[in-house]
Amino acid sequence: MIYPKIALAQSIIEICLAKGITNIIISPGSRNAPLTIGFAQNPDFTCYSIADERCAAFFALGIAQQTKLPTAVVCTSGSALLNYYPAVAEAFYSQIPLIVISADRPQSKIDIGDGQTIRQENVFQNHSVFNANLTEDASVENDLKINKAIETAILQKGPVHINAPFEEPLYETVSELSVEPKIIHSEEILGTKIIENIDDVVSVWNTSKRKLILIGGINEANSVSKEILENFAKDPSIVVLTETTSNLHDPSFINSIDSLITPFDDCDFKELEPEVLITFGGMIVSKRIKAFLRKYKPAHHWHIDTLRAYDTFNALSKHFVMEAQDFFKELLPKTTFVSSKYFSKIDKIYDLRKIRKQEYLRKIRFSDFKVFEKVIESLPKNSQLQISNSSAIRYAQLIDIDPSIEVFCNRGTSGIDGSTSTAIGAAVGNSKQTVFITGDIGFLYDSNALWNSYIPKNFKIILINNGGGGIFRILPGHEEKPVFNTYFETSHQLTAEHLAKMYSLNYLTANDVPSLEKNIAALYNENDIPGILEVFTPTFENDVVLKQYFKELI
Repeated sequence: MIYPKIALAQSIIEICLAKGITNIIISPGSRNAPLTIGFAQNPDFTCYSIADERCAAFFALGIAQQTKLPTAVVCTSGSALLNYYPAVAEAFYSQIPLIVISADRPQSKIDIGDGQTIRQENVFQNHSVFNANLTEDASVENDLKINKAIETAILQKGPVHINAPFEEPLYETVSELSVEPKIIHSEEILGTKIIENIDDVVSVWNTSKRKLILIGGINEANSVSKEILENFAKDPSIVVLTETTSNLHDPSFINSIDSLITPFDDCDFKELEPEVLITFGGMIVSKRIKAFLRKYKPAHHWHIDTLRAYDTFNALSKHFVMEAQDFFKELLPKTTFVSSKYFSKIDKIYDLRKIRKQEYLRKIRFSDFKVFEKVIESLPKNSQLQISNSSAIRYAQLIDIDPSIEVFCNRGTSGIDGSTSTAIGAAVGNSKQTVFITGDIGFLYDSNALWNSYIPKNFKIILINNGGGGIFRILPGHEEKPVFNTYFETSHQLTAEHLAKMYSLNYLTANDVPSLEKNIAALYNENDIPGILEVFTPTFENDVVLKQYFKELI
């Protein structure tokens, strides 16, 4: 076995191995050579080399999203580290364990004019759950910090930063370890696993005739049992709203929130106004449901999460520090169904919405909305769908997706910056067929994601190119002026054709329904190399079609 000569590098590598951190994404550089040598020469690690640090970190996030285990990213000193920041912030808000290991100059070399040298210590402090600033030599103190960082990433489901200063020479190796690092396994502490003051909670539940359960993004399918979901469905006082990324399903649930509430007037909103709001899962995509709940505040808002509770609607009254499954498993046996027309009234409205939606989709012309309908209905069962941010995830929220398909999107910070890289990492991190739906701006912004030797052969990208940031045509304030086209919509005439050729990806196009249907089939039939289907939609019609949809739902 070959080891780096630098003892501190040996300690980091051995502690990672002891704690089961085996997926290592390395961004090539010089200062991190001791780590690269140690990780890459050890067959117990699975190492990936990705040159662009921003892409590397999102790729690691995708693997961690799927494996539910910390993934490490390793970089050289200087600005390389800063390029990890978007993915660190996403991991922080999406509660995904990510371990950033950065090589650094010794402290004596900081701020003296040395190249590739910045102030690296605590650089992620506002968006990390632990920062381990190591000293140059191997020591018990350093071992404790490394242990603590990894344990914290696991227990708090978030990003940590280990900053390791190395002095030259960096490339020397030895055949035997010179350290015996200290390995510590902390006791898992997730807070209370019982409902405090449960009698009060049961009393509120059993006397409330309007209970609204809002479920955000969940990175794990079947996180709540079928028995509990069926209990929700049978209770006439419960309405369940799910986001596309919740990965929880029942025929009685409302899975297109905006389709339900966008046409509402004040009288309708009063019918939906809950006495009790129960939330769990990640960030909410629908701006309309957030606006509704901020205006029509529930008397009680309970959020269930093992780590944190955001007061998204300025009405938070209780944070239950536990898993949603544990909460409902303890609560529901103590509750009774309440006589109520809450579900039946809302369900009747939603049934009508579904009829109107189908009528509208049958008659609309080729557009983003029509493309999403066709693409989503074509998805292979039991596959995984990754969706980019901006308009892509919003369109996806309007279309029914087969319950066998798991859906993911970077909704921690809702940025477009790493969606493709995350999707590729997720495809590597799981065994399912992975399909990625993205818009043109998000795709172009993260095009270095394709500079990647690990893309599975059956990975599919469906790129919807409407010539710019179509989301800005939907938002209030849109005016057809040069300043809008240039600085908001970012109009362009670029395509993915030459990128696909450069990275040896299969490339197909579509610009109407017949070519879309034909080439979707061709895309899925080719599994020898990854593929891109680029669908060109009419820039100036997409927003008209979407806005008219909400008008015709009534």
